[in-house]
Order: sequence, then C-alpha cells, then structure tokens
Amino acid sequence: MAELQTQNEAGAITQIFIEFVMMQAQNAALFLGQIPNPNGQPPEINLPLARMFIDQLAVIEVKTQGNLNPEELRILTDAVTQLDTAFNEIASRTEGFHPGESLAPPEPPPIATITPPSPPEEIPPPPPQEDNPKRFTKSYGA
Repeated sequence: MAELQTQNEAGAITQIFIEFVMMQAQNAALFLGQIPNPNGQPPEINLPLARMFIDQLAVIEVKTQGNLNPEELRILTDAVTQLDTAFNEIASRTEGFHPGESLAPPEPPPIATITPPSPPEEIPPPPPQEDNPKRFTKSYGA
C-alpha cells in the first residue's frame, strides 16, 4: 500500500514539474510574440524577457541532469530547443542582433542611497539638585 502511495506522489510531482516547464515555456513564447497577449492587445516581442525565461529553463535542465524521468527530460529538452530556435529566428530579424548572441538583460535601476539622519544635538545634563529640595508650598490666603 505504501508503494502505491509513493507512486501516486511521484506521479503528482512529475505532473507539477511538467506544468511548471510548460508555464515557463508559455511565458517565453508570449515574449517572443508567438502566442497572443492575454490582455487582447497585439503580440509583443520582448527579447530580453524571452531570453530570461529560456535561460531559466536551460539552468533547470543542467541542474536536474540525471534526476528526471524520461518524460520530464523529453519535455524540458524539447521546450529549451524549440524556444532557443524561435528566439534566434526572431532575434535575427531584429536590427543589430546576431544569431547565437545572448541579449543582455536590462540594467537594474540604480539603488537609492539613504542618508542616515544626523545625530541629535546633545542635551545638557539637568542642574544638580539639592539634597532636600522643597517640592511643595502651602499658602493659607496670606
């Protein structure tokens, strides 16, 4: 019974992995202009974002080498190969790009520098108090 449960869990993990790979591949295809924009707008080509998703899949392919079942490996390898080919075809039509060249991701915005607040001015210590100071006085209408 435990073996059956383990097989079901492995099947569920395989399914989740395949869905993950397909989701990343869809994102890359979206930014390659191969699938329609979900907002109903015309397809948009954004090569740096497409390259980022393709590179992420390629990293997963390298880092999981030897740990995937044949179906997972086939889907991942096919996705990387097809997307890389499509990227090179689309990028070759883009001015100033050569096939096989990786586009650099956009530079991140500069990090804002925060100036630390200036230290508070020193407050002078209170004057010394007498040993037995008068604190209250009574007045009877004098």
